[in-house]
Amino acid sequence: MGLYSARVLPRLIDRACGSAQLAKWRGLVAEGLFGDVVEIGFGSGLNVPVYPADVRRVWAVDPSVTARRLAAERIAASPVDIEHVALHGESLPLDDATCDGALTTFTLCTVSDPAAALAELHRVLRPGMRLHFLEHGLSPDARVAAWQHRIDPIQRRIADGCHLSRDPVAMISAAGFEVLDHHSRYVPRAPRPWGWFTGGVARRL
Repeated sequence: MGLYSARVLPRLIDRACGSAQLAKWRGLVAEGLFGDVVEIGFGSGLNVPVYPADVRRVWAVDPSVTARRLAAERIAASPVDIEHVALHGESLPLDDATCDGALTTFTLCTVSDPAAALAELHRVLRPGMRLHFLEHGLSPDARVAAWQHRIDPIQRRIADGCHLSRDPVAMISAAGFEVLDHHSRYVPRAPRPWGWFTGGVARRL
């Protein structure tokens, strides 16, 4: 991992994804989480302030040492027991059916194997428990989608593997989850290839 990916990009993501507008979205998506939760793409802990009071423990998964350092202050201020347990969502050191919930925000766009990561979340969730997600992805507008596919190769190079053209709802459904609710919209003032956001909840069958 180069200097840019290891030290610069996590700081840029912390700033870009740490806006008050996104904090509101994060809070809405986190509603209903409780008990023991696994969060892949934990990053710099931007979701920590919006964990519901019923969340007891979070198993945090993220490969970035810099992001974990940025998260330290947020973790210290939280009443939730937060423990980093893995680097990658594709391999979780958790037993089957041990989690009461799962959370992923702006992560399925970047993980190298989203199908494997979702399969792991499905495995560690108890039957009937829920995956809460907030992701950017493929626009339903054909012209915007065409630009997303064109830009994708550059996006992956400058954003450490982030894709603009993945469809989070389709991927979650294909992983065996029942998508109970989702809402999508363009984020105001964001360029449209980057601004199609989807938040929702899916149940582990």
